[in-house]
Amino acid sequence: MGRPHPGWFGATILTLASLGLAACGGEAATVEVQVQEWAVIPAEDVVPAGEMTFDVENTGPDHPHEFMVIRTDLAPDALPAAEDGSVDEEGEGIEVIGEIEEFAPGETRSSTFDLEAGNYVLICNLVEGHEGEMMVHYSLGMRVPFTVE
Repeated sequence: MGRPHPGWFGATILTLASLGLAACGGEAATVEVQVQEWAVIPAEDVVPAGEMTFDVENTGPDHPHEFMVIRTDLAPDALPAAEDGSVDEEGEGIEVIGEIEEFAPGETRSSTFDLEAGNYVLICNLVEGHEGEMMVHYSLGMRVPFTVE
């Protein structure tokens, strides 16, 4: 059996080194998310643990929305409720990882969070008055399960 080509060894080392750098200190992964009346729609619902950037677009068409990442083993529709029907952000069984504050239809906002493996729920927890009625976005269906492996 002949000896491997001298360039093969160097190319293999460079490939392995670049893979190691990508795994150890690369950029955060990105998940595209749409928030709209009345849904939170991530492009992916299972992602690897680590730094995760959420690019969240409010596709409206009429209302502002916010975006929250909550770690929990509770079902998306079973999060602890405040008196107004929104999620009690300090309630038992949940940990708020982070949020993107309210923003208008047509806008996109981004934020990066460090996510450990586990179960999460992505929600809009905005409560707004509209035509004399209180609109609780979470209660109207703006919640979705999200898994980090």
